[in-house]
Amino acid sequence: MKRRELLKAALALPLLPMAVSANAWGLSSRTAVGKVTAWSRVRPGQAGWPSAAQWAELGERLGGRLLQPVSPFTKCGGSPSAECTEALRQIKNPYYIGDHPALTQTSGWVDAWTSQPSAWAVAAESTSDVVAAVNFARAHRLRLVVKGGGHSYQGTSAAPDSLLIWTRRMNRIELHDAFVGQGCGGRQEPQPAVSIGAGAMWVDAYDAVTTQAGRYVQGGGCMTVGVAGLVQSGGFGSFSKQYGTASAGLIEAEMVTADGKVLIANACTNPDLFWGIKGGGGGSLGVVTRLTLRTRALPDTFGAVFGAIRAASAEAYRALISRAVSFYAEALCNPHWGEQMVFRGDNVLRIAMVFQGLSKADAEAVWKPFLDWVASNRDYSYAERPQVLALPARHFWDAEFLRKHAPDVIVPDARDGAPRNHVIWSGDEGQVGQVLQGYRSGWLPSSLLRQGEQSRLVDALFACTRHFGVGLHFNKGLAGAPAAEVAAARDTATHPSMLDAFALAITGSETDPYFPGMPGPGPDVAQARDRARRIDACMDTLLKVAPGAGSYVSESNYFEPDWQRSFWGSNYPRLLAVKKRYDPDGLFFVRHGVGSEGWSEDGFSRA
Repeated sequence: MKRRELLKAALALPLLPMAVSANAWGLSSRTAVGKVTAWSRVRPGQAGWPSAAQWAELGERLGGRLLQPVSPFTKCGGSPSAECTEALRQIKNPYYIGDHPALTQTSGWVDAWTSQPSAWAVAAESTSDVVAAVNFARAHRLRLVVKGGGHSYQGTSAAPDSLLIWTRRMNRIELHDAFVGQGCGGRQEPQPAVSIGAGAMWVDAYDAVTTQAGRYVQGGGCMTVGVAGLVQSGGFGSFSKQYGTASAGLIEAEMVTADGKVLIANACTNPDLFWGIKGGGGGSLGVVTRLTLRTRALPDTFGAVFGAIRAASAEAYRALISRAVSFYAEALCNPHWGEQMVFRGDNVLRIAMVFQGLSKADAEAVWKPFLDWVASNRDYSYAERPQVLALPARHFWDAEFLRKHAPDVIVPDARDGAPRNHVIWSGDEGQVGQVLQGYRSGWLPSSLLRQGEQSRLVDALFACTRHFGVGLHFNKGLAGAPAAEVAAARDTATHPSMLDAFALAITGSETDPYFPGMPGPGPDVAQARDRARRIDACMDTLLKVAPGAGSYVSESNYFEPDWQRSFWGSNYPRLLAVKKRYDPDGLFFVRHGVGSEGWSEDGFSRA
């Protein structure tokens, strides 16, 4: 089970796979066209759906930026067209997928949802384009969808029969030496910051802030994730143990609310809305069009430690888990370290850690006691010999530097004319277009690292691996982070349990891409259901030592039964109040998003 390998052979940062289901392979995402009631949104063919003349008028108002998205895979029947052939060739290129308004970075989740294009899409280039789309949807009772990076595992950036607000072209980035939020003069100290358009990806933010300007902005690990979606969902990155969450680093946002107004949200202006978009989930409270995030001084080095250790028996594996847990508690639960250890079901421990602010020699000294213990015990061997690597922090996302010094760790967008900085970590390629089979997450409290509690955690981790593998993502919990970063994250809508969590446990699985119309049989549904069952058994076993654990909304179970508590905990009532104030009629709908309990699963009718 791997999800993401950041540096492999020179820099490594594997991440656990994702996985789960899709409507075409289980449940249907849409109901039959039927009677429209006062509480329904309209679909094509129903009374109230805009006429051709009304769509044409909207298109003129938008200067031609109104599209009818069509999947390139609809051209794959019979003799495949050139468009189909090119789409199949680019199926593992996330930049190609992101550039297509009909596609999403995950193609579905077995028994849950399937990626299907919207009926119409506004390819927004300005805030006024977003205002026009919101007003049109409100006037005609349309289902709205918002997509920037399109990375939602839950399928929230796609919906058939909808109007899509596609923000990818809103990708301007501007650096500030001394930014003060609107209305905050005299109440907020000027600070270095970066303003980023809603459709920008982290690859471009890192290029502008770190590679070009030598600063740091807290963002995500996967380079093609959209900036706006990550911030609104909480926003953990590889170095969150030092720099907190992306949402906590938000200074100000511009957004369009359900009434078509353009609002500024910050600590001084519309502070309730500002709090709500900091971890309350994207697409529920309005359409974010621009974000301004604080930037920080860059450390001298970033680095990685990676490897894999195989235990000769189940008993030895349990001892290895015990040693790894105690080592993490003693040496790694601090601001220097992030990313994960993956406890696989085949008695292998995979190490995929990153560090900041340490030299290579410093990092080697930290790991020496643990690796010496492994080497001294004949029950263990290396499935992948551990390596410690470091590089100047300014070059961590520097595509030209990586091309020269570590070409195997990146995969470029090889299309003609693609920006040179548009690369992905090679270990992320497996996620592109994936169909998820099962996925669960849960925050583990720092109390489990106490001496008297570690054995309970070890037993639960070992029992979990008898069903499926599990990764502990240490950077996705703020136990061990600086007090100031914990305090900043406390003032967000993200589930409060992350404040004292030492890690987010994630288990999941994915299979090959399959968009409707692609040739081939599609996902193996029986296999997917078996893996989903094993994933559930693994996480249910683990969370016996963390009852009531929250789940990270961006990386969570599609079938989460108590999603309000699981995703937001005690913050949910306040979030719901913000929703009712700024979107009282529920124009914005995201399944399992704030206020969605008042709607059907597909968001077309009142529950």
